[in-house]
Amino acid sequence: MRVKSFTNTVFMKKFTFLLIILGLMTMAGCKQKISYPVAKKGDVVDNYFGTKIADPYRWMENDTARDVADWVKAENDLTNGYLSKITFRDKIRERLTKIWNFPKFSVPFRQGPWYFFFKNDGLQNQSVLYVRKGLDGPPVVLLDPNKLSADGTVALNDISASHDGKYLAYSISRSGSDWNDIYVMDIASGKKLADSIHWVKFSGMAWQADGFYYRRFDEPAKGK
Repeated sequence: MRVKSFTNTVFMKKFTFLLIILGLMTMAGCKQKISYPVAKKGDVVDNYFGTKIADPYRWMENDTARDVADWVKAENDLTNGYLSKITFRDKIRERLTKIWNFPKFSVPFRQGPWYFFFKNDGLQNQSVLYVRKGLDGPPVVLLDPNKLSADGTVALNDISASHDGKYLAYSISRSGSDWNDIYVMDIASGKKLADSIHWVKFSGMAWQADGFYYRRFDEPAKGK
């Protein structure tokens, strides 16, 4: 109960601080006149069992279309222009960076002879997976998701170690997609194996001996 109470107190303090910041930012921007980009309306109408439902913004679902990209850019330009005029924005960034910059550890778990845990030095975009052999072994980086891509758009979604601690299966997603790719690593050597599974969505990995169960979709036809 003490841990829970402490956690809640810290959360409430940070939440209150953020509310104050948002309030100040809102007040600072009240005098700015905002002219929002105009979103065109299409003429798409669906007929559901005799009931017609208009969907004027269906065109926005095609997120690779030029007109959608132009509209998003205009929205971003408006937002960044608004935020750039907040004089104390750098002070807010400095304060939040100081608050969040401390080492963080996950609860460890054990499989075979290995203990696994995540650690974040403070400001890393993604926590790093460490492993140690037994309680006295030195911690070693097993998987650093921050190095999966140069631009940071690849995220580690899930991990699952085999019961004997021989293999680690892990899934990643790219650019925030729900689609995942699953790869396998030899834990002792830290080497990535040739095994890979694609077109995975909303699936875990359940080990049985030297393999695991998973769910995936059929690979779509080329170009679709």
